[in-house]
Amino acid sequence: MTAVAFAYGGGVVTGILGSENPPPPRRQPETGLLDEAAQRIAAEAARPVDRQQLERAAVEGMLRALGDKWSAFYQPSEFDGYASALEGHYSGVGLWLRRSPQGRIRVASVQPGSPAAGVRIAAGDELVSVAGQPVAGRTVEDVVSALRGPVGSKVQIVFARHGRRYTATLTRTLMSTDDVTVQRLRGVGGAPVTKIRIASFTRGVGQQVRQALAEHPEQHRGGVVLDLRDNPGGLLDEAVDVTSAFLNGGPVVSYQSRADGSRTLYARPGGDRTTRIVVLVNGGTASAAEIVAAALQDHHRALVIGSRTFGKGSVQEPSRLSDGSAIQLTVGWYRTPKGRYIDGVGVEPDIPVDTTDPKVAEQRALEVLRGLLASLGGDTKGRG
Repeated sequence: MTAVAFAYGGGVVTGILGSENPPPPRRQPETGLLDEAAQRIAAEAARPVDRQQLERAAVEGMLRALGDKWSAFYQPSEFDGYASALEGHYSGVGLWLRRSPQGRIRVASVQPGSPAAGVRIAAGDELVSVAGQPVAGRTVEDVVSALRGPVGSKVQIVFARHGRRYTATLTRTLMSTDDVTVQRLRGVGGAPVTKIRIASFTRGVGQQVRQALAEHPEQHRGGVVLDLRDNPGGLLDEAVDVTSAFLNGGPVVSYQSRADGSRTLYARPGGDRTTRIVVLVNGGTASAAEIVAAALQDHHRALVIGSRTFGKGSVQEPSRLSDGSAIQLTVGWYRTPKGRYIDGVGVEPDIPVDTTDPKVAEQRALEVLRGLLASLGGDTKGRG
């Protein structure tokens, strides 16, 4: 990431060549201010900067002027890597990152079987540096880009937990995100329960969730645990598709943008309305994952269990620029079906549970499912 800084000491700037009456600027009418500044730097600066670096610094400066931590600039290769990850494959180490409310970059989740899973790094750890460069002040996208690279190449990371730092060297590999994991559980009292864990909302996640519900329906007579803990989000349309799997139409999320006006995204009809559902969330549940949890909560389709979610309720849309690079802009803020804003607030669970021990929250989910079934005399019929 290009950093632009101006520094001086003692409150007095010295060493600037000039006079009391400097000549007027030599503005060329056919050029804009940015072009004029770039031309002046190229022609007169003692240490000129490459034009591409200047352009990136200018774009990043404009994005900083927005005061929006989620807006970002991607070089062509960075955006290609970002897009590939959302499609479900990338070359990297298996870390999903998020920015904490304090501005630190933390691990949102660690992909099982990845190079990162082979070291002691875990969700919630703070990332300190990547490839010898501190991450402080950098965007999440920039740090993610530094973690990715050619298959077989190595990258050193430094991370912190409870004030203690650790160093690990990881070998990048071709990763398939495998973001849906299905596990068959025995619920409290013996009723079979299906746990569907979604690590992030990449391409095809909705279809995989539907498939998990359609296969062996007898395996979730006791209900479904939809595990969205430490899910950093992803593709909005996949979040809507997952929500559709449990609804028979109705609004999922809405937002208003300057370009498109007000938009509401609806669930497709025909979803499973009979199976009892609980949704597990925690402070790492963000963005698209919060949309799913809030929509199912608003429609009284599921009980949400865990701790308050992260609270990222803004809509980002990337746009390609002429050279293949891209800018990502916040274009609006999400509202739940009942009109709630979640940005900076998060989703409050129906049943608060301490999420420091993952097994405790999971056991509570099974107990809640048993209670839901008992209230219906063992019938799994849902609300209309």
